[in-house]
Amino acid sequence: MYSLASNIDTTHPSAVSALLHYAVQLRRFDVCLLPVSEGNLAWARTVLSTAGSHLSTPVIAMAKDLKAGALNDLHRLGILDFVRMPLCKEELRVRVERGLDLRRAVARGQPMFQQYTPALGEQLPHAVHDAGDVLLGHSGCELEAFAAACASRYATSSESFRQAKSQVVTRFERAYIAAALRRSAGNITMAARCAQKHRRAFWALMRKHAIDAASYRKEAAANSGWRG
Repeated sequence: MYSLASNIDTTHPSAVSALLHYAVQLRRFDVCLLPVSEGNLAWARTVLSTAGSHLSTPVIAMAKDLKAGALNDLHRLGILDFVRMPLCKEELRVRVERGLDLRRAVARGQPMFQQYTPALGEQLPHAVHDAGDVLLGHSGCELEAFAAACASRYATSSESFRQAKSQVVTRFERAYIAAALRRSAGNITMAARCAQKHRRAFWALMRKHAIDAASYRKEAAANSGWRG
């Protein structure tokens, strides 16, 4: 991890290009930590906007006394996540690991997303297959940490609890069904059995999310032929 120096003179004209200036050097690091408070919030917004798609290293904001609206703006401008100050190292570790897992899933599912750094909430729907594989591979404790990170992400938005919960549940259902079908090579009966759901209930979820098992059968056949 790399921490962008908190002693940068944010009033200096060149300060707005700090992230852009370090974009190449930051590629050596998994995460860039960006200290943000009410005092430098305007600078943080500008520096994120200026860096834009030139910055490939995910940014985690170290937020001090920031309101929900400010955190929502930072997410919109591309931060991966945030931690509140004073810093809890364990919380930071969990957020970094979960965020990087999902970014890798997005990169595997949609390579063209690698050149952009929009908020994670905007990326996730485009990579439900790989994100589902990531989620299903974690333990209960890890899923709890992931759920906490997602909840914190949505809690900073303008959406109500019901709207945010509905979005998370919908995306999880879609990711889970897609991952189950991929692992079963498109066999609905096998996927339903592995998910411990009745075949009709599993099929209903497939229809709800417009998921076609045929595409997974074709994918499995193509992969089998390539390996042979």
